Amino acid sequence: MRNLRSYYSATIADFLRQSDREILGIIHANDISAETTIQQSNTWESEITILKDQLRTFSDGRIVFEYTIPRMGKRVDTVVLYRNMVFLLEFKVGDKEYRESTYDQVYDYALDLRNFQKESHKKLLVPIMISTKAPRYQNILKVRDRIVEPLRCNAENIGAAIQYIGSRFEEPAFDYVQWENSEYLPTPTIVEAAQALYRGHNVHDITRSDAGAENLTVTTDEINRIIDYSKANHRKSICFVTGVPGAGKTLVGLNLAIQRSDAAAGEHAVFLSGNFPLVTVLQEALARDKVEQEKQAGRKLSKKDALRSTSAFIQIIHKYRDSFVGNDHVPPERVAIFDEAQRAWTQDMIAKFMQAKKGVANFEYSEPEFLISTMDRHQDWAVIICLVGGGQEINTGEAGLPEWFDSLRRAFPYWDVYITPQLNDDEYRREREWNDMISNLQIHENADLHLATSVRSFRTPDLAAFVKAVLDVDTDAAKELYSLIKDKYPIVLTRDLNKAKKWVREQCQGTTRYGLLASSGALRLKPEGIFVKNEVSVANWFLNGKDDVRSSYYLEDVVSEFDIQGLELDYSIVAWDADFRFDGEQWGYYNFSGSRWMNVASEDRKLYLKNAYRVLLTRARQGIAIFIPEGSDTDHTRKREYYDRTYEYLHAVGVEEI
Repeated sequence: MRNLRSYYSATIADFLRQSDREILGIIHANDISAETTIQQSNTWESEITILKDQLRTFSDGRIVFEYTIPRMGKRVDTVVLYRNMVFLLEFKVGDKEYRESTYDQVYDYALDLRNFQKESHKKLLVPIMISTKAPRYQNILKVRDRIVEPLRCNAENIGAAIQYIGSRFEEPAFDYVQWENSEYLPTPTIVEAAQALYRGHNVHDITRSDAGAENLTVTTDEINRIIDYSKANHRKSICFVTGVPGAGKTLVGLNLAIQRSDAAAGEHAVFLSGNFPLVTVLQEALARDKVEQEKQAGRKLSKKDALRSTSAFIQIIHKYRDSFVGNDHVPPERVAIFDEAQRAWTQDMIAKFMQAKKGVANFEYSEPEFLISTMDRHQDWAVIICLVGGGQEINTGEAGLPEWFDSLRRAFPYWDVYITPQLNDDEYRREREWNDMISNLQIHENADLHLATSVRSFRTPDLAAFVKAVLDVDTDAAKELYSLIKDKYPIVLTRDLNKAKKWVREQCQGTTRYGLLASSGALRLKPEGIFVKNEVSVANWFLNGKDDVRSSYYLEDVVSEFDIQGLELDYSIVAWDADFRFDGEQWGYYNFSGSRWMNVASEDRKLYLKNAYRVLLTRARQGIAIFIPEGSDTDHTRKREYYDRTYEYLHAVGVEEI
């Protein structure tokens, strides 16, 4: 019977007794890939030979080859369970040097197990990188959060390293087989999730089995039920899916786009977003992953060809929209998923765009109305899924949720409208009367369409509530929430940017990603070396590695709310400027123009500015450093008072200084 968790597993004693050929045969029998290369087989053979030599004096313990980190497509070359510790071995057979990429790779395995495998939470994890032909390396033993910093070994000193660590620590006994079969509860990044979904996994496969993941599954199942009902009963339906920041709305949308793309069943689905950075990053990430998958299978695929297919799966909403202007073409898709639907354009905004960019005069639709109208061209059935974030409108011309309802009432009152009770919240309805907003529509209220738990901040579900309390100046709630999250999810405060950079670097291990964020209006951070107007390639910033100066790791390029919305980091530095400042009682809203700060009078623009900081403060999965400059009284644009009161307010609700 095929072993789904590893390719080979046995006591070390049994491993030493079995022949190399027998062990290799078991590994091949459990290898689910139909395209394993001769090179890979030779690598396994070398690993077996090396480990038999290195473990020959071991009287107990267990060995596991190709241990699968479930659901995310990762495998650890070899795990050795010895003296109640977990040794993670990553081989580079034939390598004559120790590569930084291998160091990060094996460190990432340890972090994945620490964070997401139930039986590893309190175990001592020892990652070891093995460059078989490299010179001997003088390792210095360092332990952090129950993970030994990766050791460097060659083919001749693996056993000695394991014995040395084994002699240094006394660990509580545990069942090795139970560890091997432990429950795994992952919380992937949106990029990792998109890659896994694109490879054929589903939401249930790649998410934790806690309340947040159950919520994702329930919501996905409910939307599928609505789609099936609409199809069977020849109905046109629109669903509004709500959720707290980081709840997985985009994840649900991507999953549905894949599930409902069945040409044989007369179904096509498309995932649409107006968030250009998100689309760019996801298209690029999927293309890079596809190229790498093909390379591992021994096939060649160009990035250009890979991007062609990923671009069909995830599309910019404006390009999709424009393809139906001035014609009566019926979309091939029966199911359209609109991510961040609250950001769809007003009629005035889209009319100006059409006149200036397309030469179309007197365009009479808002974006929501036009998008509904395109799906309404189907004679039989159609479903629109609107993924909606409360308090997420951040730009001029974004219509917000009410325009969707106004459009339905004006032109499509026969559509079935599925909503959540949470829509009756000012963050969604933007001061519109609820009964007025939903009047004369075929409303179906469904609580299962709301995602109440953040899966982004896997260390705490309370981050979004804390940020909301801070922005709403609900001081008591903010204090209480901070006390709940501070031990699991560090939020720190500093007036020194270098301290913030040092702090995030110290928190991060392996390829844990961190980056520098600021609002698009933070124009007086320039004296601190933070230039928000610099053009940044978001794909390179989010996806490139530690050795690339264009990546987030360098903490040189800053991205704004427009770049980061819908995406995430593990740790962030949020640089806070005087555009959004506390005056002792409430928030002040400012726009820098020419050489001075101007009061923002427009209520819409105030909302966008407040939401910009909401977005910035909810992007990190594991922790935040907030940097507030000292300011300077010799510079009228950076007076100390502009920054001090914000600092004092955040300090007063409990945020600790580093």
